[in-house]
Amino acid sequence: MATPSRKANTGEEGTGGAGQRVSVLLPLPLEGAYDYRLPPGLVAGPGSFVEVPLGGRVSLGVIWDAAPDAAHVAERRLREVIAVKPAPPMRPALRQLVEWIAAYTLSPPGAVLRMAMSAPAALEAPAQASGWRRVRGAEARITPDRARALAALGEETLPGTEIARLAGVSLGVVRGLASVGLIEPALMPRAAAFPRPRPDFAPPVLRPEQEEAAAALREAVAARRFGVTLLQGVTGSGKTEVYLDAVAETLRQGRQALVLLPEIALSTQWLARFERRFGAPPALWHSELSSRTRRVTWRAVAEGDAPVLVGARSALFLPFPDLGLIVVDEEHETAFKQEEGVIYHARDMAVVRARLEAATCVLVSATPSLESVANAEAGRYRRLGLPVRHGGAAMAEVSAVDLRQHPPERGRFLSPPLVAAVTETLARGEQAMLFLNRRGYAPLTLCRACGHRMQCPNCTAWLVEHRAQRRLLCHHCGHTAPTPAACPECGAEHSLVPIGPGVERIQEEVAELFPEARRLVMASDTIPGPAAAAEAARQIEDREVDLIIGTQIVAKGWHFPHLTLVGVVDADLGLGGGDLRAGERTMQLLHQVAGRAGREDKPGRVMLQSFSPEHPVMQALIRDDFPGFLKAEAAQREPGHWPPYGRLAALIISSEDARAAERGARELGLAAPVGDGLQVLGPAPAPLALLRGRYRHRLLLKAARGVKVQPVLVDWLARVQLPREVRVQVDVDPVGFL
Repeated sequence: MATPSRKANTGEEGTGGAGQRVSVLLPLPLEGAYDYRLPPGLVAGPGSFVEVPLGGRVSLGVIWDAAPDAAHVAERRLREVIAVKPAPPMRPALRQLVEWIAAYTLSPPGAVLRMAMSAPAALEAPAQASGWRRVRGAEARITPDRARALAALGEETLPGTEIARLAGVSLGVVRGLASVGLIEPALMPRAAAFPRPRPDFAPPVLRPEQEEAAAALREAVAARRFGVTLLQGVTGSGKTEVYLDAVAETLRQGRQALVLLPEIALSTQWLARFERRFGAPPALWHSELSSRTRRVTWRAVAEGDAPVLVGARSALFLPFPDLGLIVVDEEHETAFKQEEGVIYHARDMAVVRARLEAATCVLVSATPSLESVANAEAGRYRRLGLPVRHGGAAMAEVSAVDLRQHPPERGRFLSPPLVAAVTETLARGEQAMLFLNRRGYAPLTLCRACGHRMQCPNCTAWLVEHRAQRRLLCHHCGHTAPTPAACPECGAEHSLVPIGPGVERIQEEVAELFPEARRLVMASDTIPGPAAAAEAARQIEDREVDLIIGTQIVAKGWHFPHLTLVGVVDADLGLGGGDLRAGERTMQLLHQVAGRAGREDKPGRVMLQSFSPEHPVMQALIRDDFPGFLKAEAAQREPGHWPPYGRLAALIISSEDARAAERGARELGLAAPVGDGLQVLGPAPAPLALLRGRYRHRLLLKAARGVKVQPVLVDWLARVQLPREVRVQVDVDPVGFL
């Protein structure tokens, strides 16, 4: 039988002999590894991928570093490993990462392992195509056609169709050569899955400050030891060219590089820039890939045949055999935080993996997180800066439009000053962008007769109208319903009205105000993947678009040379709700959006529509004073020991039964830990008190920076026995509080 075994992560490679008891970690949310026996003739060591019996089925797993638990299960009761998979073993650094993340996030190690085994088909030996090769020493009288075919083959191994094409003969001639014994079947050599980027293909001419930063990164990579660098530069300052120089040095060192992007499926301009620099595209890893591409890519990474990989946060768990550089671009982005399953922050785990791999880690942003800035100020990270834009372009001028003094016309959302600015921009033949971080037509639909609001049945959230689809949609659980003709509460017909704007409603207003302008909406509804993103970028670059209306995806590093005006329709959006990081996130998002304007020789202009232009975020944006904003933010957080000057961990208690969730939260609250440097807030209903059909309550553990919260959480949870229908989700270092 299989049995859980103790953990003892040695990280040492070894070879298990036949009959040896081994621990196998399965990619399942189980408490630990299970003991099995290697049968006669089967040899495997730590890191080997194996097939094992589990209950009545066969499961994949990895021989782990845990010591077998012979004390509890007799040898005769062990089940045998079925097979060792023909794949490169999981290396010690990745096994250690799995253990580290499991311990840090309080997740079962098998649940973390599952993320590192994301392409099970890649564990099989890749198929090889067959062809023909010459039989050495064989002789026979042949026709001129056969002689040409034999000459075309030469000393290579080629498919029959290729031989026939090169020689200008039929396939029958090739078969004739085989019939007289002059050629024989042979496996074709495997072609490289990805072309190798060339580090010196087209190196850019760097400005002095770029070259200084690039030289520091090259030196760090060449040293082949762990270190973290925060690369901070204003939007358009050439940060990408600098860290691509570090990628080039990694290639010269013969090591692999990983670049994490928050929205890899939308990064068409970045990928084009990479190919221009290195003469070949990188390998990609994101959710849009087909299963075949994932299999090929995973295997290529494991065998060292993918020198550079660019991916989303899940790429952090790929099996790199010699990882020399990890770049986290836009390191401040919340997209790097995984909120479901194993809850982790890819930025922080990238630093951990770099340490385990003796690699260089580079965190890149124009608006870095306060956590990264604090680490740099404390000397844990090195800090490099690029203070000016590339090519002499000036930063855009930012101003606020006080909506109290310049309200839009009734039923509209664009103020007269912003409308006038768009009119002037389009008249000059330049492009303008209107930004509103809200998808759909309207965030709320209510009945004028009875006041009923259209709400999601599964979540504490309003249904968002998507007028183009004629549907109401919940952006949290995906619930959809057709827009009704009458109010479902009172039955009044034609009484439902939209409240507030989404990008579809702004597009409607723009169509009335600027009927001649060619418009493009950029939102996740209209730009669903790489192909759509590439086409949108092409249209804008080729000036087939005059006016862009977009959500937050327009802030993701786009470079539009002819875009000179950015209008933020609702700059106050995101500042409410009492979120600890609301101001920081709003500042980062609006700063990034503002950075789209004036990136070439023409000056840029940014207009922020706001009911609170005196807010510190608006004033910092107007003054272009991100450092000053962070200093003020730090001054607010440090006295109360809020992150990064203290620790937070959230417990989210949920159940399909509202009373069970409330009871579970109350019991955990009564068992809350006490001690120096500890404070528990709650329990309280979560802001999203109902999500995907589950009722939710939250508790927040607040601790001094020097406190290790994991042992406190383990002890706390062990003191309360909750019913099976109540689920407790642990979020160490939360970035959101919904």
